[in-house]
Amino acid sequence: MKRKAFPLLLLVLLWSSVHATPLSVLQGALREAAQRAIPAVVNVSSLKVYRTPQGLPPSPLWQDPFFREFFGEDFFRFFGVPRERVERSLGSGVIVSPDGYILTNYHVIAQASEVVVGLRDKREFQAQVVGVDPPTDLALLKIQAEGLPHLEFGDSDRAQVGDIVLAIGNPFGIGQTVTMGIISAKGRSNMGLVDYEDFIQTDAAINPGNSGGALVNLSGELIGINTAIVSRTGGYQGIGFAIPSNIARWVMEELVRHGRVIRGWLGVTVQELTPELARHFGLSEPRGALVVEVYPGSPAKEAGLQKGDIVLKYGGREIGEAWELRNLVATTPVGKVVPLVILRRGQKRELRVEIVEPPPS
Repeated sequence: MKRKAFPLLLLVLLWSSVHATPLSVLQGALREAAQRAIPAVVNVSSLKVYRTPQGLPPSPLWQDPFFREFFGEDFFRFFGVPRERVERSLGSGVIVSPDGYILTNYHVIAQASEVVVGLRDKREFQAQVVGVDPPTDLALLKIQAEGLPHLEFGDSDRAQVGDIVLAIGNPFGIGQTVTMGIISAKGRSNMGLVDYEDFIQTDAAINPGNSGGALVNLSGELIGINTAIVSRTGGYQGIGFAIPSNIARWVMEELVRHGRVIRGWLGVTVQELTPELARHFGLSEPRGALVVEVYPGSPAKEAGLQKGDIVLKYGGREIGEAWELRNLVATTPVGKVVPLVILRRGQKRELRVEIVEPPPS
């Protein structure tokens, strides 16, 4: 037995001396991904000034420093003179181009009168707000610098549940921090956080201040913008959400090109299919988007879509849930003609619809 075991043991020892162990390979990949991503993640500080008007009408006299110093703040409080309240908030951002474009969350810079970006090398820049998109909670900033470290976009559609990811940001304003976890789920929607939801869920620790930071894969590619947590305490409890990089890249391109996000419009209201509804319509499983309303004069109406139809495919992509159709329509270029596969009274049909810009609300 010993003679038979010796060659096998020798072979294992020889292999180990030539090849790194799986643990060291993983450690090396984590270290390399972190080192690649860290310089591209920045601190975002926003300054918001609120005026709190009270009893008396505003007057230039109230703003005169000498007048205010002479009478004191108690005088103004007593007579209800408007006062200014300054609020500072901290968040994170991701440099996505060497010439200074930075993605962050809209809620990080909302209503800010001044936005300052701090780089890892301690440089600070006044940032210009290129554009914002509240429906996805994204904002695009620009700083005047060249040759900046930046993250390449990864394909968030290819990310899978169980993939190891790193979350990088500035939690609680203590400084840049890297945490590790896995992708816990994909396609999280109906969370009530933003209008267009398709979140990547992760258990990598995300805390206040991480908003706008990077979620990266082991290749050091950006696959998400960290945006929210589920917490009863305000701190990390194992559930965090990131906006997929494919959505973030599309929003960025729209903001650069148009200064705003132009979404496609189909002109329907849809709902999820329950198992009971699926059985009623003759489906083996609850998939697709059930049309419950078609707006007059809409592209859907022109294409012949009807109430009670179930949209099974949009542009060749299968629709699993109603929110998928809504998001696909929103990212479709205006003017594009898209094929639909629908189920109507148990029969599949094909329609073609031209996507237009939403009417003014």
